[in-house]
Amino acid sequence: MTFRARHLLGIEHLSPDEIRAVLDLAERYVDLNRRTVKHGDALEGLTQINMFFEVSTRTQASFELAGKRLGADVMNMSVATSSVRKGETLIDTALSLNAMHPDLLVVRHPSSGAVHLLAQKVQDCAVLNAGDGRHEHPTQALLDALTIRRAKGRLHRLTVAICGDIAHSRVARSNLLLLARMENRVRLIGPPTLMPAGVGDFGCEVTDDMAEGLRDADVVMMLRLQRERMDGGFIPSEREYYHRYGLDAAKLAAARPDAIVMHPGPMNRGVEIDGTLADDINRSVIQDQVEMGVAVRMACMDLLARNLRAERGAKAAGVMA
Repeated sequence: MTFRARHLLGIEHLSPDEIRAVLDLAERYVDLNRRTVKHGDALEGLTQINMFFEVSTRTQASFELAGKRLGADVMNMSVATSSVRKGETLIDTALSLNAMHPDLLVVRHPSSGAVHLLAQKVQDCAVLNAGDGRHEHPTQALLDALTIRRAKGRLHRLTVAICGDIAHSRVARSNLLLLARMENRVRLIGPPTLMPAGVGDFGCEVTDDMAEGLRDADVVMMLRLQRERMDGGFIPSEREYYHRYGLDAAKLAAARPDAIVMHPGPMNRGVEIDGTLADDINRSVIQDQVEMGVAVRMACMDLLARNLRAERGAKAAGVMA
């Protein structure tokens, strides 16, 4: 199995073989999670700390469940009530973490690059990026990839439309990197005000017309409006946004008849997507995304733990020699 990463900080550093390694192992964990007894021992004896500087119910719960099902000792650090709120810097946080000797550190932070800084400062610990600013959210892209592969039978030569708030979305960036790396055709759809600067250099198609962007799409991935990251009037109103860019049955008709509908959640029903369509079991795979999230995070932590143990073993052998 090919997966040599020391940390999981983003998709941009993963090769196609490493992506496939995560998805193949995650398939096995999907089966485990559907059993009556959902327990493995891949993380037995290891300590996992979930440190979320942003509120996140689903992602944090998914990582916590993944760690516990693999036998890790899991601790959630409540940053809202910690010394970080009193002015402690990320460097101070790293020093404190080093004193606790964690093995796996799961971090979400509102600033792009903060997770990379922590990864440089923590010692003998694998760091997983659970979302940093507008930069990346690698496990979301991996779980989306697993969902697509299971629904479509492959993860290459598909037409994938990513629609909505591209500018503020780390999910869009990670998915764009992964889908392009796996030889898919990616289209970005949204109003010009919600497109990032330099979007023309991303190597994908860009349009502000839903009918054009959804034409013959195999996968339609809707994005949440990231209002917490907006500092101005990016859309005239939610009603107007839904009229032009909210996904409903009429707009979806431009896609292929067997196109699947995705959303990373939480959804704003009636703004980004019609509620009836979101619940349509024949088109929507949104609940499958939630299920795949636990399996993918189990796979990522398993693979990083293997590399961590191998590195420690090599150091111990060197000391003994």
